[in-house]
Amino acid sequence: MPSSSKTRPGVANALLRNVAIVAHVDHGKTTLVDAMLHQSGIFRANERVVDRVMDSNALERERGITILAKNTAVHYQDLLINIVDTPGHADFGGEVERTLAMVDGIVLLVDASEGPLPQTRFVLRKGLERGLSPVVVINKIDRPDARSRQVLDEVYDLFIDLDATEEQIEFPVLYTSARAGTSSRDLDAPGTDLRPLFDAIVDYVPPPRGNPEAPLQLLVTNLDSSDYLGRIAIGRIFNGRVNVGEQVAVLKLDGSQQETKVTKLFAFEGLKRVDIASAAAGDIVCLAGIDDITIGETVADAENRVAIPPIAVDEPTVSMIFGVNTSPMSGRDGQYVTSRNLRDRLSRELLGNVSLRVEDTEAPEQMKVVGRGELQLSILIEMMRREGFELQVSRPEIVTKEIDGVRMEPVEDLVIDVPEDFQGVVIAQLGTRKGVMTKMVNHGSGRVRLEFRIPARGLIGFRSQFMTDTKGTGIMNHLFAGWDPWHGPIPARSAGALVADRPGAATAFAISNLQERGEIFIEPQTDVYEGMVIGENARPNDMDVNVTKEKKQTNMRASTADEAIRLIPPRKLGLEQAIEFINDDELVEVTPKTIRLRKRVLAANQRPRRAD
Repeated sequence: MPSSSKTRPGVANALLRNVAIVAHVDHGKTTLVDAMLHQSGIFRANERVVDRVMDSNALERERGITILAKNTAVHYQDLLINIVDTPGHADFGGEVERTLAMVDGIVLLVDASEGPLPQTRFVLRKGLERGLSPVVVINKIDRPDARSRQVLDEVYDLFIDLDATEEQIEFPVLYTSARAGTSSRDLDAPGTDLRPLFDAIVDYVPPPRGNPEAPLQLLVTNLDSSDYLGRIAIGRIFNGRVNVGEQVAVLKLDGSQQETKVTKLFAFEGLKRVDIASAAAGDIVCLAGIDDITIGETVADAENRVAIPPIAVDEPTVSMIFGVNTSPMSGRDGQYVTSRNLRDRLSRELLGNVSLRVEDTEAPEQMKVVGRGELQLSILIEMMRREGFELQVSRPEIVTKEIDGVRMEPVEDLVIDVPEDFQGVVIAQLGTRKGVMTKMVNHGSGRVRLEFRIPARGLIGFRSQFMTDTKGTGIMNHLFAGWDPWHGPIPARSAGALVADRPGAATAFAISNLQERGEIFIEPQTDVYEGMVIGENARPNDMDVNVTKEKKQTNMRASTADEAIRLIPPRKLGLEQAIEFINDDELVEVTPKTIRLRKRVLAANQRPRRAD
């Protein structure tokens, strides 16, 4: 290393590469990391390994999406490559923003058929802004509808559109099938393994810069916890060295400083963490033994304390009210039901989730949670439900702000991919929600891609309607685009609700009589209470109904006595569908075992009537 490296940051470690794999949701990031782990010899020959091994969270495995960013490391030749698998959904953009602070290059994955989508643009823009070196991978080249060359042209257009520098636009291109574990620099000469991809990372991603001899500077970008070691801070060392047992200073976000000692130090080795005695600039490490440390804080040298600027995160745009469950059935299923339990759990979530905010409301048993989108908030609710919490949540609302006396609201870029037969109904639906079409592309494959600019309000409740209209064949993706002046009123759900008017157990006889009134959400023998929403009315107004009514038996013989009751299967609402369905005067009651819909005011004689 040149002698001038003590003053300017030179190469910290020539045998190290730090790279993040970024892409749109479902383009194959986690599958590619799987193949890289297998081919680097991380697993023993007889070791049983599940698919998508990086998706360790139960919810991630169920939904097939990455929610939390995760670190791993592989050896290739003499080098160690630290790999970060990032989420592909815009709602988890906070995870992407903080992981890009750890790396020097990005592997941008693009589907060979779908091409660049909104989240591709989002993650690439963030990477180019940080000056990271890109390696472009066209994945799923074995798809029957792959159009790899056109997709590469679209990627070049995207780089130019995002004002990439000349060095960034000279990126290497690899054609891969992550599922088969092959890659190639030439589309016409298929590869046999991922060696060309590893070579491209080694050649084009620069080694980390920094000065191992300078005072310590480590930026915390992720958190984990252990039953034995307490909180574990994960971050990258930008300058200096850190040793086990050393005194360090934690520079807090509020400006305060805390002296502490490093009790344990880990590095990544495949999916495992291995104990190490010391680490130097460029390394991605885990530190244990530091209480109260949070994301964005700097671990610095005890003698020479210089903070690294914290990670800048886009502001959240959607809010929901989380409250204590006040229904007559509260406390039946859940273990944590008080406002203190709820507040403690949300405080824990804030530690590791930089894109979330929690604000107090006028009522002590309710809290306002502000996040990036409906999906991010519904994932949080689902995680709390599985942990044994009971709560009730309101309809999502949009965060607005005043700029120069004008009320502004967030707008989104929406990309929709549908069969040609359904484009008319989708355009009509989005027109009523104040969506404006900006682009329409037909690749001649029977599907058409539509791009819209739409207020974020217009997307609340749209996904379930869209799936119904396109018979489950449509794909929609959206991304925060900026702030526009308020677009005016957008119509909410047009249909009213069928509301139970008394407690009891629902009967098949009552449900069969109510079927012609609308769509039913519950099965016979379901316990109901006054004010619980049991179905959707076919008309715009709400209707109070008796769903517990039983058939009266008499000693008179009638021709209809032995008629079998035929019930239409109920429409089962999942958590996301329930949140999208409710209106402002309704809530979703979430418990570990059930999801119920209810009116805010349960008593029918106290409830304000919806205007016909």
